[in-house]
Amino acid sequence: MSVDFVSIEARYLNFCKKREVVPNLTILSWLTKAKIQNSRNAKFSVAVLIDQLKDADISTMVDIVTSDDSDIDVVDIFYESYSVLSEEYLMAFMRAINFKLRIVDLQDMPLGKDFLRDLCQGGLACQVLNLRSNQIQKLNMAGRFMRLHTLNLDFCTALSSLQQDCFSCMPNLLSLSLCETRITNLWTTSAALSKLPSLTELRFQNCLCCCGTGPCLSSYGRDTSVHGYESQLNMCLYGEVSSTDREDDIIQASRTGETFRDLLYVDQSMLINEVQRSNENLSHRNEVKVSSCLREIDLLELSTVLPDLDGHEKLQNEIQEKDEFLTSEHKQDLKNTAITLKKYISHHPSPVCFEKHYREYMIAALPRLQVLDNWPVKKMDRVMAKTICEKYYECLPYKRQQKESVISLLHKREMGASNTRCQKAFKPKQLYPRHTSEYFFSRSLSAAKVGSSSWPLLHPVSNFSHTFGKESKILRPRQFEYHPSDSSLMVFGTLGGQIVVINHENGNTISYIPSVGAMSSVLGLCWLKKYPSKLIAGSDNGSLKLFDVNLKLPESEDFCCSSVDKTFDSFEQLTSLHVNSTDDQFLASGYSKDVALYDIGSGTRLQLFNNIHAEPINVAKFACHSPFLFATSSFDRCVKMWDVRQNPMQPCFTASSSRGNVMVCFSPDDMYLLVSAVDNEVKQLSAADGRLHMNFEIASTGSAHNYTRSYYMNGRDYVISGSCDEHVVRICCAQTGKRLRDVYLEDWESGNSMFVQSLRGDPFRPFNMSVLAASVRPSSKWEIIKVNLLASSHNAEGYTYGPFSHSSHTMGG
Repeated sequence: MSVDFVSIEARYLNFCKKREVVPNLTILSWLTKAKIQNSRNAKFSVAVLIDQLKDADISTMVDIVTSDDSDIDVVDIFYESYSVLSEEYLMAFMRAINFKLRIVDLQDMPLGKDFLRDLCQGGLACQVLNLRSNQIQKLNMAGRFMRLHTLNLDFCTALSSLQQDCFSCMPNLLSLSLCETRITNLWTTSAALSKLPSLTELRFQNCLCCCGTGPCLSSYGRDTSVHGYESQLNMCLYGEVSSTDREDDIIQASRTGETFRDLLYVDQSMLINEVQRSNENLSHRNEVKVSSCLREIDLLELSTVLPDLDGHEKLQNEIQEKDEFLTSEHKQDLKNTAITLKKYISHHPSPVCFEKHYREYMIAALPRLQVLDNWPVKKMDRVMAKTICEKYYECLPYKRQQKESVISLLHKREMGASNTRCQKAFKPKQLYPRHTSEYFFSRSLSAAKVGSSSWPLLHPVSNFSHTFGKESKILRPRQFEYHPSDSSLMVFGTLGGQIVVINHENGNTISYIPSVGAMSSVLGLCWLKKYPSKLIAGSDNGSLKLFDVNLKLPESEDFCCSSVDKTFDSFEQLTSLHVNSTDDQFLASGYSKDVALYDIGSGTRLQLFNNIHAEPINVAKFACHSPFLFATSSFDRCVKMWDVRQNPMQPCFTASSSRGNVMVCFSPDDMYLLVSAVDNEVKQLSAADGRLHMNFEIASTGSAHNYTRSYYMNGRDYVISGSCDEHVVRICCAQTGKRLRDVYLEDWESGNSMFVQSLRGDPFRPFNMSVLAASVRPSSKWEIIKVNLLASSHNAEGYTYGPFSHSSHTMGG
């Protein structure tokens, strides 16, 4: 249909007259451009630059676009540099246009929280949405985005995680870009993205020569690179428009005040689709054309490897390891891939890109993906991804190969039946008890529940405030321990020297011990197993005391204050203490080379073991069952096993780490020692002779102050590990070393990361733990966070953490 420019102008002027609005000459120029497009038999589309609009223009713009006799089919909205248009009017304009809206490019526009929330919750009818460089903290695009096929969230640096339903209504989304965000978690990220049924192109980092999500041209095996002239590359490859025509368009754009991005936006999208279609069957003619074009703009050879395409740089070694899985053709494909990947320049990576085996994990988790980080996903990549994921990750706990129904498992347990299908997948058999054992169904139920959500339930044990007399104190926890026999109790000691016993199931305070006299920061706590109301506490100034939480001070009955049962000789610079299995002796160690042995009954120091290490001993631990054996971990990189019955005292064995040891602990059955050294060096040793049983191969950060602590969970089935310079708890199978899950700690309201100071597995509940965490903020408040992997975080969405301070104390376990 032919459109008369005068009629469009007349309509616009008429609408302005009716609404008593002064006509905007810029709008008239847009309509002029629409007429030119129509004369070329193109779609009647209008490109709206919101920099040129005022609030008063919106009503007439809505009229001219939505009127019954309007011939405008498509509206594209762009932001350039500065706008006086209010966000309220902008949102109303976009919603009013409805299905005529095609591109919404709000790149670099300083959008407010209310606008972003309204956009995400209310949805839009556009096809392309660019929110690059906006401060989006919590992405929850729950509104209807039914037509959206391209979403750009690059440089949204406040975005650190993806929630379960953040892409709840985007059935047609094809391309998603998340370069240089703060996203880190492989598990939650892949789970959120798996709910996008049409997603084929994804970026967390981009190739330097690529502006969109499509495959990089260097993936065709050509030597390509850039000087940064991405626009030249796009123009040269866009075959339908000659370079002369394109130059004319650029000149015309400069006259009308539009940018080069306005002209190329749709063209780039078409280019991406064209390159993707060419990926499957690129003709020789196009190859020559691409090669000629690249030579013409004098591109340099790409030579840098991706930050972590983990293993691709060493792909030849991986091929040898997987000889039994791969055919000769597959091996050659892998060698070619390794060579070509060295020509890829990674640009603007998000932290998730540096996770070990990131690329393989994403490919395995998103089977429909065709392009990842501008690199095509080929059949051989999927074979490699599956092999690597099976080797390094547990899909479900206890080596379950597929998720089972909880109801079905409960029915089989009541009927006394077992799942033969699970029995076949339960290999090797020696790793866990057979399916006929008492643990089979409990582990099966745990596996089913853990696999149901990648977002575990995190919530605080309590708010740690206590009223003592007329004084209200904010308590800052520094160490904590579960009760050994009462599943509801936990004790924590504070930086101010207070000791608090709480019911961690309901947050109620059971007993409060104020800081008295010389008590300082509490770094050592240990319950007595035979006397469940008693515990020993030690502070960093050397104070050691036995408390009975059932003995209340007469003058403070209303405040649940407990009295000191016994005081021991001090141990200067104390960092840890531990009671033996018979509750008659305990060890104290600290920032020295000595370990002291105390008699609990008499309150006397029995022995001081001098200079048993070359550097300070951070932790000394008794065995769980033998009252005579204990282990020490020192910053001299040695772990030693001791027997107090040996005289003169000599270690049973010595094992070495490559870095200073932060802590050591026995497995619940005393079969193993779990050793944690600085910067994520975590190993499991045989407690009989110190031989290495398992190296968990957690990636190091390069920091000499990244103090790592690890403990057992679910008996000795799993290991939990965290470090003071990282906001993640890693969960690994103790027998295979495979990673089950990573749990990231952050303040969901502010987005601030929280760092691991200490952690413990819940001795009564499978896949439950607690983590002492702090964040980088001026406040000195710390938090103990309970983590339940069997429940979903949706049960506690209303909870937000407060501000925290960060400290990388080395002392204690």
